[in-house]
Amino acid sequence: MKALERLSNFVSSTFAVWVILFAILGFMMPGGFTWISAYIVPLLGIIMFGMGLTLSTQDFKEVFKRPKEVAIGVLAQYTIMPLLAFLLATVFAVSPEVAVGIILVGCCPGGTASNVMTYLSKGDTALSVAITTVSTLLSPILTPALILLFASQWLSVSVTSLFLSIIKIVILPIILGLLVKMLLRGKVEAGVKVLPLVSVIAIVAIVAAVVATNNEKIASTGLEIFAIVMLHNLLGLLVGYGLAKLLKMTPDKQKAVSIEVGMQNSGLGASLAVAHFSPLAAVPSAIFSVWHNLSGPIVATLFRNKKNKSVEASKSNEPKTFN
Repeated sequence: MKALERLSNFVSSTFAVWVILFAILGFMMPGGFTWISAYIVPLLGIIMFGMGLTLSTQDFKEVFKRPKEVAIGVLAQYTIMPLLAFLLATVFAVSPEVAVGIILVGCCPGGTASNVMTYLSKGDTALSVAITTVSTLLSPILTPALILLFASQWLSVSVTSLFLSIIKIVILPIILGLLVKMLLRGKVEAGVKVLPLVSVIAIVAIVAAVVATNNEKIASTGLEIFAIVMLHNLLGLLVGYGLAKLLKMTPDKQKAVSIEVGMQNSGLGASLAVAHFSPLAAVPSAIFSVWHNLSGPIVATLFRNKKNKSVEASKSNEPKTFN
């Protein structure tokens, strides 16, 4: 078990490498990965089940301890990213499938990777987890409603079908994970330690399958989609940070809100795209998964260094004493 834990830690710490590697392999050797497309929804269900296993009563208590801060994060998540997605899809005049795919990413809740990045940035990790939890639990209602609002001009949107899909692939697995944790308690602790390995394998498989299925279209439009996805993510991080600063939140909370807004549950976006729209609509989610695993560590490092510099500056301004 110890060896498996070490492998899990290694794979999760090099997550970005595996996502990029298998995205390239999916593009170059599509035949080896297209079969995974049929399992995208179950794979996301496994990830959400793992999320349920890792949640604790403290995570829910955090919501009630500071509802205002959590509300700011969730509201920012569900307004900034959908609006940016709609703006980018309109300005770049992409195909209807790609436009819907971009909006799908923008309307999804935050991803669990945001919690790790907030921790690495020395941000308020407890707040990050609380925002992710609440935004995920609200996703069956808010995600379909926002997709209808912003994407219906491009393709037909069924709110009921989207609602039922999110219940099935997000909410039910999370509830199941919580129940298993409550029933087995300490017995699941060992399994929780290898969950990062399972999650990495699942999201890498989803990305590889989406890229493999759309390799020809990615070859012709991939750079444009990548540029849009990159702008979407970076603008989300910047606007989220600016909003938190404008509301006079503390620096650690500014980092948490920024990262929560900028990093989406791209696995959910890909799953909904494949189930309800088209394989091409899943491409922005797959590229988002690749990109935010590059931008996330960079932003976390910048935020962490910013804190270190602030601490050093405050120390340098302290009055010197002479004995």
